[in-house]
Amino acid sequence: MDGPEAIRTWAGPRRLDRAAWTGTGRERSVLTVAWAGRTSTYDQQDPTLSLPRQLRASQYALPDEAVIVAHFYDIESGRKDLAERGHGSAHEQFDIPIPRDGGIADLLAEAERSGRRFDVVICESIDRISRRTHIATEIEHRLDQAGVLLLAADEPIRLRTSGRRKTATALLTRRVKQGVAEWYVTEMLEKSWDGFAVHTEAGFNVGKPCYGYRARHVPHPVPAKRAKGGKKTRLEVDQIQGEVVRTVFQWRVDERVGYQVIADRLNRDLVAHPPPIPVNPDRAIGCWTHSNVREILTNPKHTGHMVWNRRARKGNGKNRVNPVGEWVWSREPTHEALVDIATFIAAQQVAEHRERSRAAAGPNRHPATLRTYRLRGYLTCVACGRRMCGNTKHPHAYYVCVPKKAWRPAGHPAAVRVREDAILEHLTNFLATRVFGRYRHDLLDTTLATLEQTAKHAHSRRIAALRRAITDTDTKITRLLRSLELIDEPDPDLVGDINHRRAELRAHRASLEEQLAETETEVHQVPNPDLLHQLPIGPVDLEVLPEDMARRLFDALRLQISYDHVNRTATCHVTLTGDTVTAVAHAVG
Repeated sequence: MDGPEAIRTWAGPRRLDRAAWTGTGRERSVLTVAWAGRTSTYDQQDPTLSLPRQLRASQYALPDEAVIVAHFYDIESGRKDLAERGHGSAHEQFDIPIPRDGGIADLLAEAERSGRRFDVVICESIDRISRRTHIATEIEHRLDQAGVLLLAADEPIRLRTSGRRKTATALLTRRVKQGVAEWYVTEMLEKSWDGFAVHTEAGFNVGKPCYGYRARHVPHPVPAKRAKGGKKTRLEVDQIQGEVVRTVFQWRVDERVGYQVIADRLNRDLVAHPPPIPVNPDRAIGCWTHSNVREILTNPKHTGHMVWNRRARKGNGKNRVNPVGEWVWSREPTHEALVDIATFIAAQQVAEHRERSRAAAGPNRHPATLRTYRLRGYLTCVACGRRMCGNTKHPHAYYVCVPKKAWRPAGHPAAVRVREDAILEHLTNFLATRVFGRYRHDLLDTTLATLEQTAKHAHSRRIAALRRAITDTDTKITRLLRSLELIDEPDPDLVGDINHRRAELRAHRASLEEQLAETETEVHQVPNPDLLHQLPIGPVDLEVLPEDMARRLFDALRLQISYDHVNRTATCHVTLTGDTVTAVAHAVG
């Protein structure tokens, strides 16, 4: 301190040192310190060893006048957001010989209130505060605003700064260390990701085998780990569970039933359909639930491909499902498939069709529910594409579409209504004549003749256009090569441009050939009216048919009804395939 001798004598070295240490003018005989510690997740490190080591390193770095009066530590990942830090309970699983005053959140809370017990915080290394630079600097800034100095044991500790709380060199050192810490973690995550991708490509499973398979252990490919008994896991079909998986997919695709309906069917015979056992067997409930069925139907490993990264397990993911584009698939099947990819996709499309629609028959569980609507989930509004919901205006039941104003398309009324009895009357007539009527085949032949003629012309025009485009592309490729032959000494850049253009044309030609193959396949997939012969002939009265039986019939027929409020018409669509015809016959049996 510069100044008159009298001022230096009055201030005294201890008063100056205390003010420099604490950043305040309060007099204390010692420097009070709070220690901040953190160790990573308990399955990767031993907190009973790591935390005492951090505390000891921090104590050794402090001057003799400093005393640690509070201990704050957490057992958690250093990559969490600040709002989620310090709220875990992993420390309760260990006998750690250090008193705990809280976590990082408690440390910040005490630092920012009056009457705190400390004016300095120390940690072993700045990456113990956070593995992410912006979070570590935010914590440091909040402590600085509260007048609390943040020290690190592996950095030079300079308490007597003559009024300067930070020095340029110390600040640079800390920021470099923070950047290195974040780079190290990011690099490890990248390498870990690539390793898991190769692991998946090789067909090795991670975690508990999904329902339908059992683990087949193979020796670890690394000799050192193999010598210690290390193994890797592949999947092989469990014969009993595998049949259950196939049955679940068949019910879902053929009859379009909901998760709970499938679970109820499986629960009727738990010997033939053994329920899944969770990772922790103590949590098993001994029966099927809708979530068990959903997990089977949405797990792509049943297609024979190994898939990883379906769920975000760490950070802020909270076990959420990742977008399909982020899943890591093996290019080729790595184990026996229980369903083909086409069936798996069809099952996912059923989920899209049934989204937010209750599958089971019967009234809603809401206490204000007065009645049921048997066409619930099957009726859509043509104007906006939304499903219409039930609404009762005494004495009639209606289906209504009332979208919010912000989501209402142009020309859509504030409310579209249609009476249930009118729809049921025409639907009954449609099923009685077109599906279960004696002359249904003649009616279908007339309709198919018109549709087939229209489709035939459309396909013929498209095939001709695709073939002309392929011929035109071949001509361009030939001209491109001839232009190169006319040049005596071609420039390397010109040759590169020509090769690049030729690659583009070849890719375009391959795309055209693929479209042509798809179109020609569609031509061969003609309708088969003979499927109607597999259905019984007889009257249908939806008014007297029990609701649960009616919904089973609608699901098996894949019924869709579109209501056009402008023309006041309802169009019924049913789909009958070789796979669903048995389900329809069973539903009306």
